[in-house]
Amino acid sequence: MYRTDYHTHTPLCHHAQGQPEEFVMQASQLGLHQYGIADHAPMPPQMEPYDDWRMLASELESYEEWICTAKEIAKGTNLQVLSGLECDWVPGIEPWIRELRAMAPWDYFIGSVHYLPGNGSVDDSLYANKCLTNSTDEDWRLYWQSIESMVRSGLFDIVGHIDLVKIWGRVPQGDLMAYYEPVLQALQDSRMAVEINTAGWHKHCKEQYPAIPLLRELLKRHIPIVINSDAHYPQHLSRGWEDAVALLRQLTGNQLKQFKHPTRNGTSYLYAYGSL
Repeated sequence: MYRTDYHTHTPLCHHAQGQPEEFVMQASQLGLHQYGIADHAPMPPQMEPYDDWRMLASELESYEEWICTAKEIAKGTNLQVLSGLECDWVPGIEPWIRELRAMAPWDYFIGSVHYLPGNGSVDDSLYANKCLTNSTDEDWRLYWQSIESMVRSGLFDIVGHIDLVKIWGRVPQGDLMAYYEPVLQALQDSRMAVEINTAGWHKHCKEQYPAIPLLRELLKRHIPIVINSDAHYPQHLSRGWEDAVALLRQLTGNQLKQFKHPTRNGTSYLYAYGSL
């Protein structure tokens, strides 16, 4: 089974460390088949500064150079380096995402929701003590509505940390399928993959994204799954990959397949995991 990691970051996001040489060396030592670089995309120049954990639009050229350096270092090895961006989904962002798409021959875009409409970031430590709307149910409603609209936009290839809203352990009481179902239907209507983001095991929630009940539904509906680390340091690259594979084998009764998933530029492929 090919080992891959498509959700990784660079120092340009201002909260990651490591140089291309270190990431490529770590990827090679781990036997990765594909190492995907997808740092936090800038917001439109007119919206800057938006926050302090993403590159600026003026730094996109440096980001492309960082990726080119990684690809050059990986030449002559069995490692393929892919290029992408992790883009935040906020109201009215669609034209900017299309503009970003046209700037370079990216392999894929990860779509993520960190911000609730009109409110702050769900993964900000301030949210650990107070819901953004003072209601867990309302935060979840807004969050999953944003995820659904992001999926239906057709602008992305992978959903990043799909249930990030649970990061601080705030989960509504009762059946969560009312939140999940519209997103599951949107995913079935699209060609998007969903990541198992292993960084969740090292967050307050102590659980991978997505939670087991949601992951079961994704597998049941044959929605492609990729295993990503969300690495911000070379030593975190592909962290938890073996455990994620073991989890998938457990949930599917060891019935897994790995298949090619064409990228936007048509030059390389994502490897996805799904139930038979």
